[in-house]
Amino acid sequence: MDITPVKSIKDIPSEENLLSGTPACAGCGGLLTLRHCLKALGENTVIVNAAGCFTLLSIYPFTPFMSSWLYTAMACAPAGAQGVRDALDILIKKGRLDSEEDLKVVVLTGDGAAYDIGLASTSGALYRNLDFYYICYDNEAYGNTGFQWSGATPFASKTGTTPPGKTAPTGTLTNKKNLFEIWRSHKPPYLATISPAYPVDLYNKVKKAEQYKGPKLFIALSPCPPGWATDPSHSVNLAKLAVDTGIWALKEAVHGDVKHTLIPRKFKPVENYLKEQGRFAHLFKPVRQEETIKKIQEMVDGYWKEVGI
Repeated sequence: MDITPVKSIKDIPSEENLLSGTPACAGCGGLLTLRHCLKALGENTVIVNAAGCFTLLSIYPFTPFMSSWLYTAMACAPAGAQGVRDALDILIKKGRLDSEEDLKVVVLTGDGAAYDIGLASTSGALYRNLDFYYICYDNEAYGNTGFQWSGATPFASKTGTTPPGKTAPTGTLTNKKNLFEIWRSHKPPYLATISPAYPVDLYNKVKKAEQYKGPKLFIALSPCPPGWATDPSHSVNLAKLAVDTGIWALKEAVHGDVKHTLIPRKFKPVENYLKEQGRFAHLFKPVRQEETIKKIQEMVDGYWKEVGI
C-alpha cells in the first residue's frame, strides 16, 4: 500500500462524489472532516453510524455516499462494526468474497457516543482488537438534540443543560474527558487528533493508519455554528484558531508513542478563541470573568508544559 505523505492540499484526491450534498447544518466542521476522511479511505468502505447529528445523511432510498452505510443505536456502533467485520472475514475465508473486495469498516460517531453513551462497547471492541477505523466528530456537546452537556464539553462552556447562572456563573463546571488517553490505555496501534482546518495533516494520518491492523481512532474538533453560536462561514478559521491557541493539539500515537504533528511557532492567547464563540460570551459580558479566562489559559499552558513544549 502507498502511504507516502502528501505535501499540499492539491495532492489530495478530489473524488467529490464520495460525499455530495447533505442535509447537515451550514458550516458543520464534522461534515468537512468526514469529506476529507473519505478521500483518504476511498470507496471500499462501510460506515457504521451511531445515532447523532449525522443520522440524516443517508435516508433510503437516497444517499450522498458511494460506499455502504449502516445505522445503529448511539451506544452500539462498535458492536455493529464487529458484526460487519466478522461477516466480511467469514465470506473471504469461505471464498465467497475476493480479498480484493474487502471493505474498511468505519465507525462514525459524535462526541456523545464517543465519550459517553458508546464508551462501553468501544472498550469491548478495543479489548478484542477489532480491525476498524473510529472517527469522532467532536462538537463538544449533544448537538442534534439541543446542544446539551457531554463528556466532551469543555470547562466554562454554555450548553442547553449547563447555562451560566448565579450558582455556576462559568456555565460548565467540569473539564473535558481525555478520549485520546482513554483509548491509548487500551494499547491500540494508531490514534490521532485531526482538524478540518488542516486537511493535509488529516489526510496523511488516515492514509498512514492503513498499515496497522486493529483499532484506529481519529478525533476531530468540529466547530458547530448553531451550538457554538458562530457564523457558519467562520468554521475553518475557528478550527485553525483552536490549534493556534493550543486548545486543540494535533498529535498521533503509534503503538502508544505520542508525537505532535503540528506545533504553532508562537501560541496565541486562548482568549482569541473563546471570544469568537457565543457559548463563551458570558465570560466577557456583562462582567469579564478574569479568573475563569486565566484558569483556561493555565490549563492549556499546563498541557504543553507537561509534554515538554
